[in-house]
Amino acid sequence: MSTKNKYTRTAMALHWLVAVLMIVNVALALSVDYVSDESIRPLIDNHKSIGILVLGLFILRLLWRIAHRPPELPASFSPFEKKGAHWAHIALYALMLLLPLSGWLHDSAWKDAATHPMELFHLVPWPRIAFITHIEPQFKETLHDVFGNIHEWLGDALYILFSLHVLGALKHEWIDKESVLSRMLPWGKN
Repeated sequence: MSTKNKYTRTAMALHWLVAVLMIVNVALALSVDYVSDESIRPLIDNHKSIGILVLGLFILRLLWRIAHRPPELPASFSPFEKKGAHWAHIALYALMLLLPLSGWLHDSAWKDAATHPMELFHLVPWPRIAFITHIEPQFKETLHDVFGNIHEWLGDALYILFSLHVLGALKHEWIDKESVLSRMLPWGKN
């Protein structure tokens, strides 16, 4: 496989870093119901910090993708597989943007936001979204619920798309014997 068939090392690093951070954030979100009350707030704070980090890395990833054309899909892919891969990537990119934004909107509409400042990894003060924080309290509570529901629905969509993404890569790797995984790994054939 030539290097023109592989992603750049920067694209690989951003792909795997965002993937790992999103998996960690899913694990944090799913563990809220299983931790003690005193552990919930730190867990949620870390979830928010990772979400903002994913948002920043997504922006870098998007800019890199715009400036560096990805390798072509193998010629053996059917038109259906090519279209499916294209639309799945668009949906994953949309989720990398919308999940953190909906979480940030949800947090900004939280009734106790003013008394619980947001800090990234307990180090860097991070602002709430100003126009949300200045809304009348009762409407803000409604928005908090709406943005929370949107955030959860987007999370459910992520579970589905992520699973399809992994299953598709494994299908091409093991069944079709047409490795797409090697395009996103720094080692192996060049």
